[in-house]
Amino acid sequence: MLLLTGVALCLIAGTNVLLVRTGARQHLGAPGVKTHPIPGSIRLQADLPERVGNYTSEPLAVDDVTFNGLPADTSFGMRRYKGPDDFTMDLRVVLMGHDRTSLHRPQFCLTGQGWRIDDVASGELKIQVKRPFNYELPVIKLFTRMNTPDNKAISGVYVYWYVADDAVSGSALGLERMWWIARELVSTGVLQRWAYVSCFASCAPGQEQATFERIKGFITEAVPQFQLYPRDKTAAMAGSPSLASVPQ
Repeated sequence: MLLLTGVALCLIAGTNVLLVRTGARQHLGAPGVKTHPIPGSIRLQADLPERVGNYTSEPLAVDDVTFNGLPADTSFGMRRYKGPDDFTMDLRVVLMGHDRTSLHRPQFCLTGQGWRIDDVASGELKIQVKRPFNYELPVIKLFTRMNTPDNKAISGVYVYWYVADDAVSGSALGLERMWWIARELVSTGVLQRWAYVSCFASCAPGQEQATFERIKGFITEAVPQFQLYPRDKTAAMAGSPSLASVPQ
């Protein structure tokens, strides 16, 4: 673990240096999610589907802390989905601009909101997506728990991943993304435009796995409607560049 942490710190530091040195000639890559321009703004609107299977939805507003705390060219897309049985979940996209600090690990925000993460039950896994062809989407699953102000225990299931125009990552440490960003900057002058996608639902304690299964089914149906990567079957079969390509 210490070795991985050291590699991560080196990659982060190296990427920061590259961003500074290549800033004058770099250009921003295309997003890996559907978007449209917002008139009079440098931001984009991430286009999430209004309906997913038998789920209907309503848009969510970005809270002031998030909107004002992230770089000015950060873009968003947020909707709340409800099933016929009133089961609800939130789907959110945060899309970076020229400043990659738009993206972060959700563990910090979750614990800051009072959630306790079950590290044993959480982890990295893959979800099978069947459209437009079969491929495996790498994600990170977090099982969480907290007590409400009236001391009622509730649980939460949080699933997230990162996607760019030419890559997808389900690595919690972020080593893949740091390496890919650095590699693309050096070889092409393109700053990959990563989006952070998350899906969250609360549930009663003991219902975490059942809730995750519902989220997994929802992701399988929703992702082909808003995510652009992978664009062809060859890319899906090959997958994103392996973490093995990170210098050891």
